[in-house]
Amino acid sequence: MHPSPLYRWNDDSALGFVAEMAFAHVFAHTPDGPRVAHVPLLLDGRKLRFHLANANALTPHLGAMTALASVAGPNAYVSPNWYAARTRVPTWLYVAVECEGPVRTLTPAELVDLLDASAATFETRAAQDWTRARMDPTNFAAMCRAITGFELTVETIRATRKLSQDSNAADTAGVIAHIPGDVAALVRAP
Repeated sequence: MHPSPLYRWNDDSALGFVAEMAFAHVFAHTPDGPRVAHVPLLLDGRKLRFHLANANALTPHLGAMTALASVAGPNAYVSPNWYAARTRVPTWLYVAVECEGPVRTLTPAELVDLLDASAATFETRAAQDWTRARMDPTNFAAMCRAITGFELTVETIRATRKLSQDSNAADTAGVIAHIPGDVAALVRAP
């Protein structure tokens, strides 16, 4: 995370961002070295719930470990040519949150609850209506045996919103004119 306090923001809105993005890179150190898994996740209070394929390199190690979930959002390169005074160096604007804490393995019943909650959450976002009731129960049970659910209890949050807070109005206007719309919207937001 960027070391400047100018770019930090509070835990509550950072966790809201995690819930909205709903996709993380989960890092942990295993006996085979550092590993990362890319996972959709659900936020429940200060708990991140997700699942991994049993064949994933992290799966046999992740339960009872401390892990780091990194959630990145919109980002954009900034050319010094876009600043009014043109006395600055290139930089990158971005939004990111790191959540760190202990991980536990979910029970089979908790895994099913996670899968149902995930479908309900993400199907709604996609304007769809799939539920596991549409699936053959035997196939669903086989799929559940092929994955493991986890819950990371967030003990530490490090959040950065590096969005031209250190720029004057003219420089900010120049940047907004050139960066992608999703990042520009964040730069404009208070």
